[in-house]
Amino acid sequence: MIDVTHQINSVRRKVGSRMMEAGEARTVTISQTYAAPIEDVWDACTDPERIPRWFLPVSGDLRLGGRYQLEGNAGGTIEHCDPPKAFAATWEFAGQVSWIEVRLTAESKDSTRFELEHIAHVSDHWDQFGPGAVGVGWDGALLGLAGHLAADPEAIAPEQAMAWAGSEEGRRFMTLSSESWYEANIAAGADETWARAAADRTTAAYTVPPQPADS
Repeated sequence: MIDVTHQINSVRRKVGSRMMEAGEARTVTISQTYAAPIEDVWDACTDPERIPRWFLPVSGDLRLGGRYQLEGNAGGTIEHCDPPKAFAATWEFAGQVSWIEVRLTAESKDSTRFELEHIAHVSDHWDQFGPGAVGVGWDGALLGLAGHLAADPEAIAPEQAMAWAGSEEGRRFMTLSSESWYEANIAAGADETWARAAADRTTAAYTVPPQPADS
């Protein structure tokens, strides 16, 4: 059984903006400190044999300039690599291009802060769902990484993630994550009415089972 409240409260979330060549972009930043040395966290995030144990199967050339593809999800190009501190890549999915930057900081010999920033231009998807559109998914990834690094026997394996997301515990996790992104959105100065509606749509998208079509 996952301590959902503990995991949600262990994560820091921030919403911001960044100017890019093509115009203003929104940023979603998520971070958590793990009881593991920086070399181990780096290896967990970059070794193609370890990534599927907590995230998704990955293929491609995982080095600077190489292309990667996550099974059933995004692909892209690795644009920056500074082991064991940071890497950056494009995040190409459903015809849209955004960017991720991962930064690792050794807080002690056996403690590492993992931080991921997802940068995307404002789109209809953002207008509809706000930061939770990507934030809830990244919350799930940090949960998976936490279980993997701790070798937790009760951790949710990636192949169990879909079924777990539909469980009472999983829906509670998604709801709390969505609410946490709503709070981060408000802290960043978002309009409260829009932020509330966007968060409600995000929560519903992750927790309400699809209804069968009328026959």
